[in-house]
Amino acid sequence: TTPRARVTTIIFSLLSREDIHRHTKRVPETHRQTQMEAPSEDIEQEDQDATGGYTFVLEKATLETAKIGKGYALLNCDDHANFIKRHGKQPGDYRPDICHQALLAILDSPLNKAGKVKAVYVNTQKNVLIKISPHTRIPRTFKRFCGLFVQLLQKLSVRASNGPDKLLKVVKQPVTKYFAAGSRRVGVSFSSPEVKRMREFVTNDLREDKESVVFCVGAMAHGKVDVSWTDDFISISQYPLSAACCIGRICNALELKHDIV
Repeated sequence: TTPRARVTTIIFSLLSREDIHRHTKRVPETHRQTQMEAPSEDIEQEDQDATGGYTFVLEKATLETAKIGKGYALLNCDDHANFIKRHGKQPGDYRPDICHQALLAILDSPLNKAGKVKAVYVNTQKNVLIKISPHTRIPRTFKRFCGLFVQLLQKLSVRASNGPDKLLKVVKQPVTKYFAAGSRRVGVSFSSPEVKRMREFVTNDLREDKESVVFCVGAMAHGKVDVSWTDDFISISQYPLSAACCIGRICNALELKHDIV
């Protein structure tokens, strides 16, 4: 080809690229920001109106992201011990696997599958409040769980793949604004001097079938649940239990109460 033909070809190539760039459908900036916002007050008010059922709050969960290498990761003591130490913190405090196991214990329970769990909230040590729909299927593997929560903490919500519903979303504090009016609030911790058998507590203290009950369980490696909004503060074993084991006991007692097999 002649030099003139080559120049003509280049000009047409540039024009076609500009055409493609100009006519490509883009998501407006405002729309992208709206998808990442916390839900409005109207949605929050609808949650308050629901009565009956059980709500779980996981307190002091260590869900913290950091840029490591070329991407972001959910910090944990196994994979990021050196990174955590360089920032003057203890690797043993970074245990997102506790939250992972606790969520599986709640969402996989027959109590949840029978429709008795109304909502699950996770309050992180960085004071970020996350609402999780009881219809969510949490990833079974820890690696995928970490990927899901990195996405959540960056985008502030995760939608269902087959619909517009937000299965996980970051919401505004405090967590008490989402509880049903008159709900019973029970904190569970080994540090409580009052030890009760969970089955007896459910039978004797939680008599009303339509009563909304909130259970608060710690999701941290060390320390105790220290919240001011609980009505009862009990221990359900004379031994320290993992969060998942504690939740398993609570769900089992409630399943017996409601005759859920």
